Amino acid sequence: MGAQRIRPGHYPISLFCSEHISILVEEDMNRLMFKLGIVCMSMMFYTCQATSNLHPLILVPGNGGNQLEARLTRGYKPPSLFCHWYPIVKQKGGWFRLWFDAGVLLAPFTQCFADRMTLFYDKDLDDYRNAPGVETRVLHFGSTQSLLYLDPNLKRATAYMAPLVESLEEIGYVNGETLFGAPYDFRYGLAAEGHPSKVGSKFLQDLKDLVEKASRNNGGKPVIIVSHSLGGLFVLQLLNKNPLSWRRKYIKHFVAISAPWGGTVEQMTTFASGYTLGVPFVDPLLVREEQRTSESNSWLLPTAKVFGERKLVITPNATYSAHEITQFLNDIGFSRGVYPYTTRILPLTEQLIAPEVPVTCMVGSGVRTPETLFYRENGFDEQPDVVYGDGDGTVNMASLLALEKFWAEEKNQALKIIRIGGISHTSILQNDSALAEITGEIYSINSHVSRSVV
Repeated sequence: MGAQRIRPGHYPISLFCSEHISILVEEDMNRLMFKLGIVCMSMMFYTCQATSNLHPLILVPGNGGNQLEARLTRGYKPPSLFCHWYPIVKQKGGWFRLWFDAGVLLAPFTQCFADRMTLFYDKDLDDYRNAPGVETRVLHFGSTQSLLYLDPNLKRATAYMAPLVESLEEIGYVNGETLFGAPYDFRYGLAAEGHPSKVGSKFLQDLKDLVEKASRNNGGKPVIIVSHSLGGLFVLQLLNKNPLSWRRKYIKHFVAISAPWGGTVEQMTTFASGYTLGVPFVDPLLVREEQRTSESNSWLLPTAKVFGERKLVITPNATYSAHEITQFLNDIGFSRGVYPYTTRILPLTEQLIAPEVPVTCMVGSGVRTPETLFYRENGFDEQPDVVYGDGDGTVNMASLLALEKFWAEEKNQALKIIRIGGISHTSILQNDSALAEITGEIYSINSHVSRSVV
């Protein structure tokens, strides 16, 4: 969910004449007002404290929210001739960008991409692993570099956290000094107690080490963690897997942006019919199998804790609520996913434990979001008809606001909810007014100034 983005096309101004000009002027004025707001905020901030007094801040991206590289070994068996040589140009050591790769737009290379992104559940190890012959690596851990653009050669089309980082730099944050990034292999998730999760557990340890290092290098100041989407689930697990004494020493505040605490209905489309993340020209059936194998995608299926008995998928022969996910997986033809889901994922999704450190949830609202999926006689190979409800276009409102419900009686848990109307799951990291809200909250946390909740 973290990197889905569609850019509007650009048209000659003569097509729209004065109306288009007025729209451009209005957009430019809004952008100018945003910049002025940031400048004023920066001046206010510097008036009361120096840049050195900023609490260190770590950004944790969402699903698909950072670059991923791969290389192929002799054990790799390509699914087609195209995959023997694609990509032609590779880096030293045979490494190439796996995500995001614009070649995925072309059908022959979509198959190569999906094959290399696929994970396999090893029942003997009770853990997930890469496809045979495929090695992957995450770039620039500790830096924001791989979070800015998913493809540095296509900055305009693949910008992710670049606008947010720029806004944070406006109020004094410096990459590598007070501002850090925690990219990870987003295909992998975590597992319930008693089950190994080699890749996911290593990421949590690396994130913990980064928190301690960031604090240590900034005079022992506790850290602000800002996550987007799936990243929020990892951060909550990090907090609850460490003792309260550690949390109180090292964590100043946790800001969760667009976190899918109870999963999403849209994820059921991904498993049933494939989902192209808004990328044009890609056949969803070509990526469906790969998407089903992603451990983190299973983590994002809707939970009964949040969605209850509500019917989420309706077919001519059956209906499925969040209580019938295992039956749903069987019926769509993914029976091999049932065992890891029920043993590793399901117990994990039932936990939304309050970490007893301050938490702010920032969510978009008022955007049409899939709420019920209707499949016809042709089955799951076709995209469903959709009934929409409230949310951010990806995550349903019930999931975005789940903590408000489940932590209502937690006396030791400070929780703040900020809703931003008309803002989608990904535009919350791009839209000027949303960025002003985010940087305003960061400013508030640093300066201890109370702000009204929108």
